[in-house]
Amino acid sequence: MRVEISPSRWPAPGWALALLVAMLAVPALSGLPGWALTGALSAPILATVLLPRFPVGSLGVCVAGAVATAPALDRAVPPWTVAFGLALALVSLLAGRRLDRAGAALVVFAAGAVVALVLAFVVAEVWATGLVVLALAVVAPWGIGRAIRQQAELAAAIAERVHLRERTRIAHDMHDTLGHELSLLALRAGALEVSADLGDRHRAAVAELRAGAAATTDVLSDIIRVLRDGEPAPLHPVADHVDDLVARAADAGVDVTLEWTGPRRLPPRVDQTAHRVVQEALTNAVKHAQGSAVRVRVAVQDVATVISVTNAVKPGARRGAGGRLGLVALRERVRLAGGTLEAGPRDREFHLVATLPHAEAS
Repeated sequence: MRVEISPSRWPAPGWALALLVAMLAVPALSGLPGWALTGALSAPILATVLLPRFPVGSLGVCVAGAVATAPALDRAVPPWTVAFGLALALVSLLAGRRLDRAGAALVVFAAGAVVALVLAFVVAEVWATGLVVLALAVVAPWGIGRAIRQQAELAAAIAERVHLRERTRIAHDMHDTLGHELSLLALRAGALEVSADLGDRHRAAVAELRAGAAATTDVLSDIIRVLRDGEPAPLHPVADHVDDLVARAADAGVDVTLEWTGPRRLPPRVDQTAHRVVQEALTNAVKHAQGSAVRVRVAVQDVATVISVTNAVKPGARRGAGGRLGLVALRERVRLAGGTLEAGPRDREFHLVATLPHAEAS
């Protein structure tokens, strides 16, 4: 992921440009010879102009200016050299924020170090000074700018991750609630369509209603595919429990029975996960085996709750929209609760078994 530090084409914010002008005013008022003044003013200006499109070239100008300043620091530190060094440091920092790769910058730094060493053969007293100025005025500020860029990229990556997790949570909630309700709506419409006392006009309207519910389910499935990130959504409290869920499905026309063994009260997180397990199983049964009897068994033991949902598999039945996305998400929910999930056909029936330990869920 790439983060654009400055959205505008101008390379520096207003405060940086104001500082740059203030720093360049010092050598401009220092009474330098013409050639020295030209170099002291042109190097930072040229580096700033190159910065938007050629940050490596801008960094090269800063390196050359830092090394060229070394002879002026032979016996003293004139004020203009401090201002000049700060101007180079500011441009180097901005270059560090803009450069994507460090390799090109390191090559430029190495070239500057070589030039500083070559100066040792010309002016033996200044070679170490050139390396110090190069490190303080260019290399260190560039490193700070690069660290700022990396922090900005990290912050953007965290924000993007939060965004994707929110999309995933929305996708799971849509699948678990809207998908289930739409399936029950289509089932109600199908049962009403075959009613003997329904007129042809109303039968056609009910058929359109059933087809619309099925089409809406397909659209919902497409939206879920876009929203899903593959990460589990957090568990939320549910408004009803397994008993209520089975009763609502039975009222909608699903041939469903519930067998409950053991205490009726479950640990909160086990209750939430059990609700999702039965909800997903009923939704799949309505989609892929409409009209088949569904058996829900809940066995509450001391250390775990075992949920088993079984329905017949219709030969040649076409899979509904959504594929196996619901089971993938459900398996992750069960895993987060410390349990295990097994789902698949067996002996002409589809079995879904979830084991939810109480200790892990507490």
